[in-house]
Amino acid sequence: MSMLVWITFLPLLGAIGIAFLPATNTRLLRQAALGVTSLVAVLGLFLWSSFDGSIAEPQHGFVRDWFTVALGAGDVPIRFALGVDGISILLVVLTTILMPIVVLSSHGHIEHRVKEFFVWLLVMQAGMLGVFLSLDLVLFYFFWEVSLVPLYFIVGIWGGERRLYATIKFFLYTVAGSLVMLVGMIALIYGLQSSDLMDLIGRTGELPVATQTWIFFSFALAFAIKVPVLPFHTWLADAHTEAPTSGSVLLAGVLLKMGTYGLLRFGIQLFPGMAVSYSSVFLVLGALGIVYGAFLAMAQTDLKRLVACSSVSHLGFVVLGLFALTEPGIRGAVLQMVNHGLSTGLLFLLVGMLYERTHTRMLDRFGGIATVMPLYAIFFVFTVLSSAGLPGLNGFVGEYMILAGTFEASPLWAAVGVTGVIFGAVYLLMATRRVLFGALVHDANKKLADINAREIGIMLPLCVLCIWIGVQPNTFLDKTAGSLDALAKRVEQERIDQERGQAIGRIEFDAPSATTEGEESR
Repeated sequence: MSMLVWITFLPLLGAIGIAFLPATNTRLLRQAALGVTSLVAVLGLFLWSSFDGSIAEPQHGFVRDWFTVALGAGDVPIRFALGVDGISILLVVLTTILMPIVVLSSHGHIEHRVKEFFVWLLVMQAGMLGVFLSLDLVLFYFFWEVSLVPLYFIVGIWGGERRLYATIKFFLYTVAGSLVMLVGMIALIYGLQSSDLMDLIGRTGELPVATQTWIFFSFALAFAIKVPVLPFHTWLADAHTEAPTSGSVLLAGVLLKMGTYGLLRFGIQLFPGMAVSYSSVFLVLGALGIVYGAFLAMAQTDLKRLVACSSVSHLGFVVLGLFALTEPGIRGAVLQMVNHGLSTGLLFLLVGMLYERTHTRMLDRFGGIATVMPLYAIFFVFTVLSSAGLPGLNGFVGEYMILAGTFEASPLWAAVGVTGVIFGAVYLLMATRRVLFGALVHDANKKLADINAREIGIMLPLCVLCIWIGVQPNTFLDKTAGSLDALAKRVEQERIDQERGQAIGRIEFDAPSATTEGEESR
């Protein structure tokens, strides 16, 4: 049986097993969840080591017939098809690595209904991995919906005071996007009589341009909500703020990347012609998201909400790089998805550790924390510099490639993106000053305990990855080279074909008028 089947369904088997364990034995529940997620992480590392980044086609494929549906002119087979390529490999490995860390981080804030929490957590992992590995449209949609349900319960049961408001808002936004995507998906399968993603790539041009356009935007809308792209961003801050720490780490680390992954896989790879035609729309949205998200973060007084709003800005860079439609822009965007998951995941872990000690996230309740929590201060400053894009750390490589690729496509929007780097440093360093430095004015903070060995162990692997990507980015970029280079060439060819078609159209339009003028002169 394929390794991908085990990676996808082992968390689901673990969830079923944990459901039968006694709810009162929380230690056994935590050990079981940690064991399952650690085993999946090991499989993820084996997948990484055996993956050949020079190959553009999906690897480790697994295909089985699922069911058949009568649609249009004949029966369309729906298959259980899994595969991994350069577009998905980094996100698959990121998901497998983050999960044991999320399980360990839950120790300080998940103390009631522990069994239910780990069941939903493992179901969510199965859904997320299925999204990245699916090579059939129907299977992708199945896993997409599976991954959304657990977050609804995680925020709604273990979240903050306004958790019901946050969950309902999240549910309404995501379900609306999912239903629009479902309509486009059915139309695409009906039009081309196939749900096989690899078969559909290169065939969407057979559809009428009007049909391509509305199907493309049905996918784009669903994924834009998930990213979230401006102006669909309003659910994000509420969901992040009310979610427990482990939920926020997963939301920032993986779930938001399902949106950017979808834009790349189903927007650009499936509809390269539409991506070229409407790239300017997404460049504008990405650039505005960078700046608006930064200003939104600056205005926050809640530290967790500040980190949540920063995701709007950081993921604006990813959208900008993707729709620059250049080779460095796309590769930088894929790397930046991982960078954001690492840096923002670390920030949410640090905010959660501080909240467990102080029971507040308000910036005006801190100040001078570095004097009593020096180890915490070291990790906090490191993470802030990583998120801000300090050379030598992970954020710098991704942002540089995105801006270089965007400059090639549009110097104007690259210049707007550069301002986001500056604004990002402003709000991150302002938060650092207000939390760590200055006078220790609040007496309650004078007795705070520094982070312990367990908390250091949770963060250390992510910090190592931040340094590794910053120093040796080709270790990760090489894994994406085959698929992303092939995609960039297809997009460039589509751009050339469109420009040639427009030029021919102008010649044909001008030719009759030239002939008429010649006849009039005679």
